[in-house]
Amino acid sequence: MAETILETSGLTKAFNGFTAVSDVNLRIETGSIHALIGPNGAGKTTCFNLLTKFLQPTSGTIHFDGQDITAQKPADIARLGLVRSFQISAVFSHLTTVENVRIALQRERGANFDFWRSDRILQRYNDRAHELLHDVGLTDAINTPAGELSYGRKRALEIATTLALEPKLMLLDEPTAGMTEADVVRIVTLISRLRAGRTILMVEHNLSVVSGLSDKITVLTRGKVLAEGNYETVSKHPDVITAYLGTDHA
Repeated sequence: MAETILETSGLTKAFNGFTAVSDVNLRIETGSIHALIGPNGAGKTTCFNLLTKFLQPTSGTIHFDGQDITAQKPADIARLGLVRSFQISAVFSHLTTVENVRIALQRERGANFDFWRSDRILQRYNDRAHELLHDVGLTDAINTPAGELSYGRKRALEIATTLALEPKLMLLDEPTAGMTEADVVRIVTLISRLRAGRTILMVEHNLSVVSGLSDKITVLTRGKVLAEGNYETVSKHPDVITAYLGTDHA
């Protein structure tokens, strides 16, 4: 049986009588790509905010890497290695791509950053930053200001800065939202290439995006788990076809 890195039990969140997430049980296996999908209003974002501790659950528990993190704060779980991609990796538009990644790499120094240090000292960050930019396909833009990148390439840069934090579990919040078809293909290819040795939980609304990526897919609707399994299983589930595929692929 595969090792579990993240598990929720009875996860529930209510807002003034409205239940946005209801009794959700998730089990994320180490080394897997797990997708959390569903139509608009399904509760995906609320669930993600509960996992990353930007919301506290009304009831239920969250365990990460064997530790109960239900009551912990976002910064605390980030230090444990549960990192939300687009939350922590905002692009600094006026800095180059390599400078953006280097800032993330310098987190190991705590509050001490090395902007004023010699090139020799900074070189250890530069080498790793170059490797990460190569991994996400930005080798040709190492000295390009981040603000000059296309939308899709900014997302790739954000993934590079997230990887710089060496997360045990990387959470991707709608990584292809708002992208052109060509950029969607690039990001899907990127995630597929980066998956080796990593654990990823991604929220998506587009089942076709996760179809070839995910080991397991959890479908939410109205805050509840509707179906769970691999793509073949969930895509043929009659309730999923009615609630999700029937609307999205009509």
